[in-house]
Amino acid sequence: MGLIINYRECEYMIFKVLITDYEYENLDYEEEIFINSGLKIEMIKAQCKTEEEVIENGQLADAIINQYAPISERVIKSLPHLKVISHYGVGVNTIDINAAREKGIVVANVPDYGMEEVSNHALALLLAWARKIPLLNREVKNGNWDFKVSTPIHRFSHQTLGVLGFGRIPRRFIEKAKPLGFKVAAYDPFISKEDMAAVGVLKMEFDEIIKESDFLSIHVPLIKETYHLLDKEQFKKMKKNAVVINTARGPIIDETALVEALEKGFITGAALDVTEEEPVSKNSPLLKMDNVIITPHSAWYSEESMIELRQKAARNIVQVLNGEESPYSLK
Repeated sequence: MGLIINYRECEYMIFKVLITDYEYENLDYEEEIFINSGLKIEMIKAQCKTEEEVIENGQLADAIINQYAPISERVIKSLPHLKVISHYGVGVNTIDINAAREKGIVVANVPDYGMEEVSNHALALLLAWARKIPLLNREVKNGNWDFKVSTPIHRFSHQTLGVLGFGRIPRRFIEKAKPLGFKVAAYDPFISKEDMAAVGVLKMEFDEIIKESDFLSIHVPLIKETYHLLDKEQFKKMKKNAVVINTARGPIIDETALVEALEKGFITGAALDVTEEEPVSKNSPLLKMDNVIITPHSAWYSEESMIELRQKAARNIVQVLNGEESPYSLK
């Protein structure tokens, strides 16, 4: 069980919630959740980019909703009233979870808001590459009506789709990709061979899936162990026709090594919704490569998923301040 504390010691207590940073035109959805909560909540709206800005704006904060602003150990130790941190999204790499736990601060995320959207986006990138849609589109618009520019294209049933991770999103992605005929394999050290086999997925070890995949789709969290999980040595082991798809987090791939792998032909291409630096640098070699598709960290987005994300992030705050346990609190 997660930590449950009743903070409602006084019916006149006013809780202060700092929104450290956000990309929305307004915070109407969050405010609606707070108004209907029965609690007295005051929102502090900010656009923090540094630890100093979070500390300055958060001195009176009982709770934080966070997107990209750093919630480091220093920040956590500097906010005397902080009780709960809720993250806009799945990955919590911006938050020092251990430091929060040491202070008894609840950390919660929203792991399921974009499951359909991210799995759909990964599938779209897979299909775009497998059928070489960007290449053919570009050639036709340049006046070249010739399918031969795309050769070779192979049947899906002759290719292996490797998936790194076997959580909510990769499982949904696999459900959508598998009927297309791909041989599907996955790597996840926490999932058994039997559990994968039950849904028709072959469990592979990391080195094996790196070597065997024609398409490799990344769906692991960004943690210390997965930082630069795909580096120069891994790219050298891959098939020369391999394509890497990343809808997870940019730093899981060593971008310098990826550029080299593409330039030297270690692999054929990449389809990226995330990059190491966001927005991607205007000087990035990736932007000049015809064998790279890049989208602007948009895999999560639909109008419906955005509303769900914001409502659930705010509801995490309400539940904890109300003495309840959020179902999304990180154990």
